[in-house]
Amino acid sequence: MRYFIQISYNGTNYHGWQQQPNASSVQETLNKALSTVLNRTIDCMGAGRTDTGVHATQMYAHFDCDELQNTTSIIHKLNSFLPQDIVVHNLIQVHDDAHARFDATKRTYEYHIYSFKNAFLQNKSWYFHQKLNVDLMNQACKILFNHTDFQCFSKVHTDVNTFDCKIYEAFWKEENANLIFTISADRFLRNMVRAIVGTMVNVGLEKITLDEFQTIIESKDRKKAGFSVPAHGLYLTEIKYGYLKNKENRE
Repeated sequence: MRYFIQISYNGTNYHGWQQQPNASSVQETLNKALSTVLNRTIDCMGAGRTDTGVHATQMYAHFDCDELQNTTSIIHKLNSFLPQDIVVHNLIQVHDDAHARFDATKRTYEYHIYSFKNAFLQNKSWYFHQKLNVDLMNQACKILFNHTDFQCFSKVHTDVNTFDCKIYEAFWKEENANLIFTISADRFLRNMVRAIVGTMVNVGLEKITLDEFQTIIESKDRKKAGFSVPAHGLYLTEIKYGYLKNKENRE
């Protein structure tokens, strides 16, 4: 039988989601916990690959095993075994060919910036004290909806068949001394969100115009786009599947 596992994690202590040699990853840590609690070898497939230091308030993965009895108890055991920075929220039985990565219809990320030094936000948000023109940055967001090819924001030498992504929402919101960028799409390229944020920061600093922002997208050239902002301000916040009901997504 196939199950989806819903988790969240603080990515500070991990070299991203994907298992890799000689480095701690979220996938490896979760596999060990599942294999120990279920007393069988489990190898889960994630909905995506977050980079080193990136966080997730909602991540899904799938794995196969015999029918699970009392998933509430299993969730409690997993959370007792896992370190404090990884939390299991739900276990959901799905159809046998359900796929955590390929079946996702929408993914949402947030990027967090704080403008006044805060001792409690280290590794959880990016400290940037310069004044930004948020109105201009939100105008830049609207330009994203006019495009589908975002090669200019993709990490170079990435093995993908297409650079096309459908943007569903993109906006900046101010909350006291904090600034949060939210973006949703059907898929994202490697390093895409961090490159978009870096380029929009240049818009907010009025280093580039909105016309230049548009030209950067049309150029398909990563060198013309802005810098990649630090990973620790980035959060994967939501993944949508057509066959998962909202009530199955536990907070």
